[in-house]
Amino acid sequence: MSDVNVKKKTCICESCEFRDVVFSCLDDKTIEDLCDNKEEQSFRKGEIINHEGEKITNFKYLKSGLVKLYRRTPAGDEQVITITRPFEFVSNMSIFSEERYQYSVSALEDSVVCTVNLDFIKQLFLKNGSFAMGLLTKISVINDKIIRQTLDIRQKNLIGRVAFVLLYFTNEIYNSRVFDLPVSRKEIADYIGMSTANVIRTLSDFKKEGIIRIFGKTIEIVDLHRLEVISRRG
Repeated sequence: MSDVNVKKKTCICESCEFRDVVFSCLDDKTIEDLCDNKEEQSFRKGEIINHEGEKITNFKYLKSGLVKLYRRTPAGDEQVITITRPFEFVSNMSIFSEERYQYSVSALEDSVVCTVNLDFIKQLFLKNGSFAMGLLTKISVINDKIIRQTLDIRQKNLIGRVAFVLLYFTNEIYNSRVFDLPVSRKEIADYIGMSTANVIRTLSDFKKEGIIRIFGKTIEIVDLHRLEVISRRG
């Protein structure tokens, strides 16, 4: 009988930086089991990662890219709830309370999502209190952030809301004063609760006043201090 070379499965979870975010309390054997219950999925810009109303079968986390969390109104309009970067858990806010997703998530950039069998995650909850506490803490932090952002936006007027969004991309998403805007003017309007026409006009006013430069989809924050003042006073 000829020898058969069997390649041992490489467990990328062992070295994934996400392990330090939420799986740091798991031993190597459990990490191996995690790999057996996990898949990586790639999504192109615009693709839906999960649909509102879809049955929840997996725990999901964003490994790379950028996504938006939203729901549709009875009239069919989008309500953008938040825009988020890697290592956040917006897909998982309902996994322990609902059978179906209460919100949709779609990719704003080419993104990679890791999915773990939900039954495996629930078993870890029962066996490992440190893991359960750590994960619940992370999800709670994200929920608090979304609530805080929503309240902050609602307290501002139009120009303050647009300034807030630009600062969010500059400081929290890209950490740069120059970035390609990953959302349309309509999506910004859906996020801040204003009309698309008002968003377009405000961006144009910021450009005329020398606060920003616009080159197609590229935004450059020229006067960061003034933008901060507008957001704060708005």
